[in-house]
Amino acid sequence: MYASLKPMSLKCAVQLNIPEIIYNHGKPITLPDLVSTLKVPLAKSSLVKRLMRFLAHIGIFAIHGKGEDDHDQTYALTPASKLLSKSCSKDHCLTPMVLMCTDPIFMSLFHQLGDLIHGEVPNLSEGALGVTLWEFLEEKPAYSSLFNEAMASNSQMVSLALKNCSEVFEGIESIVDVGGGNGTTAKIICEAFPKVKCLVFDVPHVVANSSCESQNVSYVGGDIFKSIPKADAIMLKVAYILPLS
Repeated sequence: MYASLKPMSLKCAVQLNIPEIIYNHGKPITLPDLVSTLKVPLAKSSLVKRLMRFLAHIGIFAIHGKGEDDHDQTYALTPASKLLSKSCSKDHCLTPMVLMCTDPIFMSLFHQLGDLIHGEVPNLSEGALGVTLWEFLEEKPAYSSLFNEAMASNSQMVSLALKNCSEVFEGIESIVDVGGGNGTTAKIICEAFPKVKCLVFDVPHVVANSSCESQNVSYVGGDIFKSIPKADAIMLKVAYILPLS
């Protein structure tokens, strides 16, 4: 019942920029130093402590030191929280994905599950927003930017694995990346496998704002449910098992 506390606490840490603060500190940080850097009222330091201890409990941060005094214990990054610091993880920072998945608008979609199962709405987004997800994103540039940044950050993680799968691309000269967004995955594939040409296929308003310096990456807008451009292989990253749109 209280599982939602995990992503919301994670969102709070990201919004407060705590992973970045710890990384820039250069070593595990004490609670007083963290509170000072956050510039929050001292009266709220106990809330920061509870947040950090909870996130340490679920593996986001690590607690060093056995003393009970706040000056004796320090908080350090773990492999999980390193992925939430852009300075630490560079191109593999997952902060945009955290912010998108915990955004109130995005989360409101899943309040429609009951209506979806009863057949009262065609999909989650139309039940919550009155329009398809893609129509909503086209009308709301700020949310479109957040969505695209989140998809790009997720693609960077997937691409780490793709680089080690050279046998998958043997004999393939062309790929169409269905729902390829701004082309992050396509760019990395073409960098790793220069002989492969990638066509990024997504809804028109997404590809209209996308570009790539690589001559092996091109973009085309369309509707996956009507037709998909031809290529030697189709790449489709399944992100959701429920009909969002």
